[in-house]
Amino acid sequence: MDTNPHIPRAAIIRDRIQEAPTVFTLRLEPEGDTSVPFRFTPGQFNMVGVMGLGEVPLSIVSDPSDLDFFDHTVRIVGRVTGAMARMGPGDRVSIRGPFGNGWPMDATRGRDIVLVSGGLGCAPLVSVVNYVVRRREDFGALTVLHGVKNPRDLFWKERFSRLNGIGGTRVFLTSDTGGSGWEGAVGPVTNLIENISVTKKTTAKICGPEPMMIATVGKLLDQGLAEEDLWVSLERNMQCAAGFCGHCQLGEMFVCRSGPVFRYSEIKNRLGIRGL
Repeated sequence: MDTNPHIPRAAIIRDRIQEAPTVFTLRLEPEGDTSVPFRFTPGQFNMVGVMGLGEVPLSIVSDPSDLDFFDHTVRIVGRVTGAMARMGPGDRVSIRGPFGNGWPMDATRGRDIVLVSGGLGCAPLVSVVNYVVRRREDFGALTVLHGVKNPRDLFWKERFSRLNGIGGTRVFLTSDTGGSGWEGAVGPVTNLIENISVTKKTTAKICGPEPMMIATVGKLLDQGLAEEDLWVSLERNMQCAAGFCGHCQLGEMFVCRSGPVFRYSEIKNRLGIRGL
């Protein structure tokens, strides 16, 4: 398999899982020469395309040790993802990647990890969960805080339940609005930070809407977490993944190349600023 990430390659859909009415997961298997396995770091993304329609950036949600396939969780938001929603096993898409900087997993070994996400913002963090669970003895406590707008938006419910049964792992869920049968908290995900405490060996990784990330960072800093132990993943309109088109520019940086994962201290003065 060609190792140049910018050259499109074909991938066959091995499996398709409907996670929610507008959310699904595709398990992809690269075609062609597989002597060089597809390798990535949790937090990186691929550009996934449909012939004649274009391509979209999608986080890789599977574990890097699965060398013969990789997973993408997709929300239907436009023509490309709409076309993907009509695909199934045996259909083909194009892939370019992996791109960007991922989460600092090696630097996190031996540390407690707090993951905070909102909505489909959990996708870039699912690969972290998969990574830690498969190497549980290499990490400290794992705490997952996840928020949704309403209970209908919660997918991966069974996965969250299984996580709670793994030693050293806790999951807290919340919905902006409650409802019949909802067993989690009600309110913004930032309220869940009251359930945890941080130490000098805690690292936090955050992904979601920028206002939510800014509020989360503020609460974690108030608890005494150091800025260098905070990491965020940014979402931008990435169209080329090479820093050429300029759609994902962030000051003098491009999210597709310098991110999407950043140390908070590196970009704290750029978060929440329109048109930057």
